[in-house]
Parts: sequence; structure tokens; C-alpha cells
Amino acid sequence: MTDGFMGPPWQMDWRLDALAVLEALPAHARDMVYAARAELVTVKDPYFRGVEADADLPDGMWVVPIRSSQPHGARLFFFDDGNGWLKYTFVRRSEDPQITVEQLFWQGFKQDEAPPVEE
Repeated sequence: MTDGFMGPPWQMDWRLDALAVLEALPAHARDMVYAARAELVTVKDPYFRGVEADADLPDGMWVVPIRSSQPHGARLFFFDDGNGWLKYTFVRRSEDPQITVEQLFWQGFKQDEAPPVEE
């Protein structure tokens, strides 16, 4: 235990259904989720508040609140240019603050499938 508020790296917990989705993803999609996870657990504020909220995130990633009326509520962390997201909450406890991933979604496509070509 610490005497003050803990900072990054944050702890991350997954709901079992979100973890099952993660484990079922293809390897390249899992790598994108792990990159999003790395951004979340190492940032000073997991809610990315401020005018330039997404300035430090890699291209193709951004964070938005689910409801603007709940500034400390759940967030969506988009990755893969919006083709996937993590729905998460951040619990600010003085002891053991943590991020909880409630949902994971990825709308992917197979790399070896080419789009149909008109003749």
C-alpha cells in the first residue's frame, strides 16, 4: 500500500466475456488491442481529458466518453481507425486504482481476401 494516490502504470482487469473476445481475435488484431492497452495503462489520466485529449495517441486511436453528461463515466477507446474499440471505466481509488475493460469489439477482415473486382 502507498501513502498517496497511485499513478501509472495502472492495473487493468477484464470482464470474462471481453477476455474471451480478446483470445479469439487473430494475432494482428490482438497486437492492436495490446497497443491500445499499453496506451491506457501508462497514461497519466486514463480519461484523456483536455482540449488535445488524443494528441499523444498513435494514429488511428482516440478516446471518447460514452455520455458527455457523465465526465467520470465509461469511455470508448477506438483503435484500428475505428474498426475496433474497448469500452472501459477507471476507478479512482486511493488504494489500487484500476481500469476495467467491460467490452471489446473488433470488426475485422481477412488480409488474404481481396475485395471483389468489377469486370
